[in-house]
Amino acid sequence: MSTSAVTVNANLPMARTWPWTDVLRTDASVWQAILRLTLAGVMLPHAGQHVLGVFGGYGFNATLQWMTGTLGFPAPLAATALVVEGVAPIALIVGFGSRAAGLLLALLMATAATTHVANGFFMNWAAALPAGSEGFEYHLLAIAVAMTVVVRGGGSFSADRLLSGPVRSVAPTPD
Repeated sequence: MSTSAVTVNANLPMARTWPWTDVLRTDASVWQAILRLTLAGVMLPHAGQHVLGVFGGYGFNATLQWMTGTLGFPAPLAATALVVEGVAPIALIVGFGSRAAGLLLALLMATAATTHVANGFFMNWAAALPAGSEGFEYHLLAIAVAMTVVVRGGGSFSADRLLSGPVRSVAPTPD
């Protein structure tokens, strides 16, 4: 049985690798892209309600007041949550910083879920609870999808994939 060793030529420069390359790296999975875009598609209208006041929402200021007054969150944390809720879905649509956007949304949804635990697991489809009193099942699904994006990346059709491309050796230029 023979073994072979690979010799690396120390005179060949390696292509530059940026610090963020590993964070952006993702495979060409279409399914991963579908998960990324589905999460963005669900969170963007939700952000529209909270941040822009569309789709029957109250907008940034009123939502901020509700989060600080009714829910008791500190104002800087509540404002950060609203910014994350508005920016992360756009980052996911473009596929830029997908892992970071997914992590931030997972943390946001985990925090939001804590405010719904008292309402039970299920959504309020039968209107058995007052309006806005939903369970936390939606949050669990959003967290699971977001964490898949965190672990696997944004998949195909993402800026992450374009920016992190494969690292290759660069042949020296002739003198």
